[in-house]
Amino acid sequence: MDNLALKEPPRIERIDGTTIMMSPRPLIQHSVVSSNIYRIFASYLHGKPCKAFADGVDVHLDDQNWFIPDVSIVCDRSIIHRDGIHGAPDLVVEVLSPSTARNDRGPKMQHYAAAGVKEYWIVSPLAKSVEVYLNHDGNFKLDDIYTDYPEWELSRMTDEERQAIRMDIPVSLYDDLLVNVKDVFEDVDAFNH
Repeated sequence: MDNLALKEPPRIERIDGTTIMMSPRPLIQHSVVSSNIYRIFASYLHGKPCKAFADGVDVHLDDQNWFIPDVSIVCDRSIIHRDGIHGAPDLVVEVLSPSTARNDRGPKMQHYAAAGVKEYWIVSPLAKSVEVYLNHDGNFKLDDIYTDYPEWELSRMTDEERQAIRMDIPVSLYDDLLVNVKDVFEDVDAFNH
C-alpha cells in the first residue's frame, strides 16, 4: 500500500517572500484545541454573515505573505475565494507548536496586524492559556490572558485571586459571543499516552 502522506503536496507558508515548510503534523493536543475552537465559532456563526474556517485554508495577505492559520473568522465574504482567503480575516487563531511559536509571535503576528486583522489569539495547549490581542492602529496590543488553571493551582490561590480569574473570553466581533476557556481545552489531556 502506498503512503498517501508522501503524495500530498507539502504545506507551506510565505513570510516576507520566503517560503517556509510547515512543520510535521502537530501533536494531538494541538488538533484537539484547534478543533474545539473551530467548533465553538462555527456553531455560534451558523446563519450569521461571518464564516469560521479551520486549519488548512490559505490566507493570502499579499504576494509576499500567506499563512495557514489554525482557525479564522471572515466577515467580508468577498475575500473568500476557491483557493483561500484573499485579504485579512477578522479574527485569527494560532495554536502554538514548538516549531511555529517564534513565527506565530513574531512576523506572522506583525503581518496580521498590519493587514487589518481585528483580533488575534495565541493559544498554548501546554499552558492551557489563550492570549487575546486586539488591533490598535495596525499593531496588536495584549487585551488579556485566559488560563484554565489545574485544581492543584487553584487550591493554592487566595479567594481573591480565584475570584479575579476570568473564564469567559469575549470575542470582539460580537457583543454576545463568549468562549469559555474550559471549552477551548476540553479533552486536551485525554490523549497523553
